[in-house]
Amino acid sequence: MSHRPGSGLAAVSTALLAMSRRLEVRDVLKTIVASARELLDAEYAALGVPDDHGGFAQFVVDGVSDAQWKAIGPLPRQHGILASMLRDAKPERLADVRKDPRFEGWPSAHPDMSDFLGLPIKDGEETMGALFLANKRCPKPQGGCDFTEEDEELLGILAQHAAIALTNARLYERSREFTIAEERSRLAHELHDAVSQKLFSLRLTAQAATALVDRDPARAKGELQQVAQLAAEAADELRAAVVELRPAELDEDGLVNTLRTQIQVLDRAHSARVTFDTCGIRALPAAQEEALLRVAQEALHNALRHSGAAQVDVALIRRGQGAVLSVTDNGKGFEPRTVRRAGRHLGLVSMRDRASGVGGRLKVESAPGRGTTVEMEVPGG
Repeated sequence: MSHRPGSGLAAVSTALLAMSRRLEVRDVLKTIVASARELLDAEYAALGVPDDHGGFAQFVVDGVSDAQWKAIGPLPRQHGILASMLRDAKPERLADVRKDPRFEGWPSAHPDMSDFLGLPIKDGEETMGALFLANKRCPKPQGGCDFTEEDEELLGILAQHAAIALTNARLYERSREFTIAEERSRLAHELHDAVSQKLFSLRLTAQAATALVDRDPARAKGELQQVAQLAAEAADELRAAVVELRPAELDEDGLVNTLRTQIQVLDRAHSARVTFDTCGIRALPAAQEEALLRVAQEALHNALRHSGAAQVDVALIRRGQGAVLSVTDNGKGFEPRTVRRAGRHLGLVSMRDRASGVGGRLKVESAPGRGTTVEMEVPGG
């Protein structure tokens, strides 16, 4: 097979490396589509992952603006050429998709397409999805640049590696789901133990106050103050657990909206003022968004439960292709020289692990009486 400039070994290698570097299914799908469109110099590209009900569980496009995609409407069904390709699991290369007898039209906002190249993505006998390209770009004014047999071969190579990348991403997500399930189980046990102990102490203290209220009112008052403190601690345990146990709706709401919602809840639930400021944030790889959210939650937990702060300010701003998260409180702070002991207490080791796990870095600045700032930067993707 001969390779023309732009579709040679280097271009194929770049596309395959891009796919192999992604771990989340959503990111892998986007990378496959973008790589296919660039590799074959097409105007439009799409990848559909079928569900079991005649539709698509996921459908990712490249070359279509967000506004245009929203105007197109619901995800396509498995009909016409798409259904044929998924059913027969074979490539489709057409000079004009509109003239094919299986063509059933598209919504009014859909871009006009002519030449078409489609290929199933297969793992053994399983058809994992279908990759579509349309409108090959042509440098010649007179046109005549339909998809070629060489294009089909290149897309076939890409589809084979796409199947591997998707399989790895699925395994990674299943492994992570299992880890999350284990973590939730652990948190549930901790919640049960911690809150049960608090409530047991609360009950005994309330009983003691009841017994003392007539014969020793001063001691009874002290016991009642202890009741109030224990109740507040139990409420804090519940708040912290709810934030950890509630799944972050990152896919639906995005990092900014998810953070904003959680911070609004914390602001209402605590006496401290909790604020959120953001600027220029773009979508980040899913693993980075999750890591940023978890570090923000941990830092907020520390500030609200341990620092005695009256004000906690959270900021998420764009830096280059990535982002910087900062959580700053005006609490009691700590001495950095004791960071090893404080690090275990405040979960700094866990936060650093989360940051480094997604190619980021974590910086903590603090001093006694001068508050604490936790800053995490990720490079984007």
